[in-house]
Amino acid sequence: MNNGSLTMTEEWILQTKETRRVFSNAAWVPLRAAIEKKEGDVKQVGHVSEYFGCGSVAFPPEHRALVEKNLGWSDIGIGHSIAPHAYEDGYYASIDQYQYNDKEAIGFNLVYEQPQPVIGGSKWILSPDLIVALRLIKEGDNWVRPEENFIVVARETFDSNGEHSLIEIKREFLIDYLAARNLSLRLAYYRQRVENVAALQSSVYLNLQTRSEERDNGRFELIVRDLNDVFGGSWAMFRAWRTDVDEDEDAPVMGPENDTNTGHESSDGYHGGYKGVRVEGEFWREEWVDHQSKSQRVRGDTDPNLPQFIVETDGTRMPSRALKSEEIGRWLWFRASVVTELLNNRGFKLKWYTGETGAIQSTSGYKTHFGINSADLVTVYAYDVARLASWEQHVWAAHNIAPEGKVSSELLESQVKAKPASTHAVEELFFGSMRLLENGFREKYNISLFTHDIDDAETGQQISRFASRDTATLLRLAKDIIRVFSDRLNVRELRKLSTHAEKDKLGSNKLLQSILAQSIGIEGAQKVFTEIAGAYDMRVGDAHPTGSKVKDAIKLAGVNEDSSPLRQGEQLIHNVGRSIWYIGKFLFGETGGPDE
Repeated sequence: MNNGSLTMTEEWILQTKETRRVFSNAAWVPLRAAIEKKEGDVKQVGHVSEYFGCGSVAFPPEHRALVEKNLGWSDIGIGHSIAPHAYEDGYYASIDQYQYNDKEAIGFNLVYEQPQPVIGGSKWILSPDLIVALRLIKEGDNWVRPEENFIVVARETFDSNGEHSLIEIKREFLIDYLAARNLSLRLAYYRQRVENVAALQSSVYLNLQTRSEERDNGRFELIVRDLNDVFGGSWAMFRAWRTDVDEDEDAPVMGPENDTNTGHESSDGYHGGYKGVRVEGEFWREEWVDHQSKSQRVRGDTDPNLPQFIVETDGTRMPSRALKSEEIGRWLWFRASVVTELLNNRGFKLKWYTGETGAIQSTSGYKTHFGINSADLVTVYAYDVARLASWEQHVWAAHNIAPEGKVSSELLESQVKAKPASTHAVEELFFGSMRLLENGFREKYNISLFTHDIDDAETGQQISRFASRDTATLLRLAKDIIRVFSDRLNVRELRKLSTHAEKDKLGSNKLLQSILAQSIGIEGAQKVFTEIAGAYDMRVGDAHPTGSKVKDAIKLAGVNEDSSPLRQGEQLIHNVGRSIWYIGKFLFGETGGPDE
């Protein structure tokens, strides 16, 4: 804290804004807090400090009246003990128990405190039960929920010494957990603000005086005192010692204490002279954070806000809950853009089964099987969408349209006829062709064709026909294709294999082409590399996606601009992948090539 970042006003010390705010309707709820900001010597004019402390305990409804009547800041706040205890009679109180009296557990701690007696300090630990129930994982200082797009659910804050100062949780997730356990969270917190001023008359606190009041379901106190009254005063010291210990003895033993074997002295005085006035505002409050009897995440309650989906050509819709049955036997139609939007979420993956079918694997653990139909729409069995997490369903619903172009034929072959098509996705053929070529160079020439390896599955999330939505994204797709093929080629090793007169000046594609020309001639090699060259020229045009040069490059890559963007992307991937396969075929006699 520094004076430059705060405007000290009468409202600031009175905390009028803060006392109106409650956590029962806030986005984030503190489970435990001890946040202190201060500047200057606490005993001198110019000192400013601010403190917020909070403790919490979850209670079942049968103890609500007892809690409201008997438990406050001193019982639930930051000072209440959170520790396991073993009684002599064998009873054990685990750390999650909150005891009203010995062996009388009436509530549950959601944050534990673990002292670190050897290394110093203490650690706060978020309840493992809450972590597992909400299926959270730790990332840095945050607890995130992977199946909801890695949303931050709880977060930890530390002070400058590395000690915990705050653990808070999003209320939406807290009340879901509380509902599953039929508990309500009781918060007890304290706010303090202090400023030391030279004189009350010359400060913004001129009109204030000590007072106490009930405010906003809490208690506020304003205390105005001279600094000398706070820190000054009399002091006394008494010292006592033993006189009957012989330091020269090997094992001295002290006898019973009496007047003849003890000595003592005392002193006293006055310490003062502090100038200035301390103005202090304090506020205490307890409040409940109640659940809403709904627990979709922990207990699996049905979400009442699930979307509806178009199921008929006339726009008729059905609610998601009515489609969550494998007996319904319906399919849904979506714009292809749904795949791209889903893949933009962390943890989502695209997997191909056949030339026109695949699956979107989400963080919820489901694989949503889809097919691409004759109208370039994505068709999905309705139940497969209706079983997804609520937020995922809303993403799908945003791209849902009326049926058009029938259900994907390859999807029907798999789901209805139980006879999947024998076709292969161009995306898989692209990566497969690269691997075949790479293996050929390793076996025949004992060199690495590429300078570094890639994860085919990870890279395949970008190199997909779905990435092509218009000319600009088609060019970007070409850039990604060249990045994983041409830009990875091992130029240094390829120059050793090339017999071209100017091999030291050739780029990666031209070097590989010159090596192929040694086997099938210059003209044949140029023909094989035509579509790769077109993709390379498209890559260059990514920064300027208009003009005749871009059109020429697209044409050179064998892409039909009259096709839909999705089919253009498919053609581009197919053509480059096929060229790569032909390189391997002519160099090493590879078989099992791509679909023509």
